[in-house]
Amino acid sequence: MSTVIYPSPVFGPIHSRRLGISLGINLLPADGKVCTFDCIYCECGFNADHRPTLKMPTREEVAKALEAQLKKMKAEGVHPDVLTFAGNGEPTAHPHFAEIIDDTIELRNKYCPDAKVSVLSNSTFINRKQVHEALMKVDNNILKLDTINPEYINKVDRPTGHYDVKEIIEGLKSFDGHVVIQTMFMKGTSNGQPVDNTGDDYVSPWLEAVRHIAPREVMVYTIDRETPDHDLLKATRDELNSIRDRVIACGIPCTASY
Repeated sequence: MSTVIYPSPVFGPIHSRRLGISLGINLLPADGKVCTFDCIYCECGFNADHRPTLKMPTREEVAKALEAQLKKMKAEGVHPDVLTFAGNGEPTAHPHFAEIIDDTIELRNKYCPDAKVSVLSNSTFINRKQVHEALMKVDNNILKLDTINPEYINKVDRPTGHYDVKEIIEGLKSFDGHVVIQTMFMKGTSNGQPVDNTGDDYVSPWLEAVRHIAPREVMVYTIDRETPDHDLLKATRDELNSIRDRVIACGIPCTASY
């Protein structure tokens, strides 16, 4: 079974296809996965296969580890392009996410003022006031919207709790443009059912939602690492580029990562 479980609370730096030299911040336990989605393409594997036994790192532990790593990198002359909240699940699930964002911005300003603070989130908690306010403070508020088709969402993203895509779209719109939409496009099958969302029947409604949200940018991408469901396939470069060009034609910047 494919699994990448990240150290906690800090890992890397690593090279990100979309963000450059990234120092990762993992607010979830170091020995398992905690997520409000159970995506069939997640590099961390399925939720049920990686139940953690450790606790989430505390706010103080995150700040201490981050400061130590930033000091070390500065002494070595390594300058991160971005401090990225990602890792073993949904970062906004941490009960002190908002306070940790404040601490991170303060440390960024002290040690690497040119670095951006980014959050990679599946959007499930964006309607929580404190989460929304914290995401408004970061440089790159990168939020997932793989499709607007509820059947596809339940088959591929597999939310573990309440998820109403119409509510999510309105929540994304409420950032007033301070949001980057991230969408996974792929092909193949899962449990014998097709999961290809590259066709116009998926892309056109998704594109209409993107226009309604009016984000600062859109990132479309495809599978890059081994997935726990082994029948999934990458979208082609031409398919991604075609989707990217349709977004750009709407007046919204877009990048495609193959």
